[in-house]
Amino acid sequence: MDTRKELIRLEKISRYFKVGTETVKAIQSISLKIYKNEFVALMGASGSGKSTMMNILGCLDTPTSGHYFLNNKDVSQLNDNELAAIRNKEIGFVFQTFNLLPRSTALENVMLPQIYAGVSKVDRNKRATEVLTDVNLEHRMEHKPNELSGGQRQRVAIARALVNSPSLILADEPTGNLDSKTSIEIMGLLEQIHLKGNTVIIVTHEEDIAKHAHRIIGLKDGKIEFDEINKNILTVNNSHIDNVNEN
Repeated sequence: MDTRKELIRLEKISRYFKVGTETVKAIQSISLKIYKNEFVALMGASGSGKSTMMNILGCLDTPTSGHYFLNNKDVSQLNDNELAAIRNKEIGFVFQTFNLLPRSTALENVMLPQIYAGVSKVDRNKRATEVLTDVNLEHRMEHKPNELSGGQRQRVAIARALVNSPSLILADEPTGNLDSKTSIEIMGLLEQIHLKGNTVIIVTHEEDIAKHAHRIIGLKDGKIEFDEINKNILTVNNSHIDNVNEN
C-alpha cells in the first residue's frame, strides 16, 4: 500500500487554445499524481506543453476539461480571486527572469507575498530576514536588484518563493539566465530546499538540470511521453557535481 501523501492529482486534464480557426491542443487528457516532498522535473522541448502544464499546476490558468486537485482541493473550477489566494498561500514561484521589483530592496521583494497575505509588518520583516539568511543573502538584504548578480537575484526570488511556507515550489527554467557555475549553485540551493521537506517541481528543457530531480516527467505533443524515477541523480556537493546512484 502506498503511504505517501498526495499533493497534486490531475484527472484527464486538457487545455485547448483557439488560434484563428484552428484549435491547438496544448495538453491532452493528462492524468498524474505528485506526492509531498517529491523533487520532480517536468521536461520537454518547445511546444511540448510544459509551459501550459506549469501554468495549470501554478494556478495561473485553468484547464479546458478535467480536474486538478491540490491538497485534496479541486482548484480547476475556481474563479480568478480564489486562484490568486491559492497561489499566494500554497505555491512559491521561481521564474527564469527573476520578476523582482527594480526599485525595491531584496528584503522588500521577499516581503511582498506576505503583504498580500495580511501578515503584520513586524512578522513579515522577521520572516523575510529568516529566508534571506537561509539563502545566504543576509548581507545583501538592503540592496536593490541592479546591485545584485544574477545568482543573487535568483536567490532573492527563491527566498520570496519560500516566505509564505508554501506546499509547492514551482521553478520555471530557474537557471535559464545564469552561467553554468551559478546554475550549479542554484540547483544546490533547490536540493537543500527539497531536503528540508519541500515539494519542488522544476520545469526545464535542459537534461542536465532535469537530472537533479528524483523523478523526471517528459512531455511531447501535449502528452506524457515518459514518467520515471531518476536512478542517476546529479547532486551538488561543495560546488562540484557528483553522480549518486540510487537503488
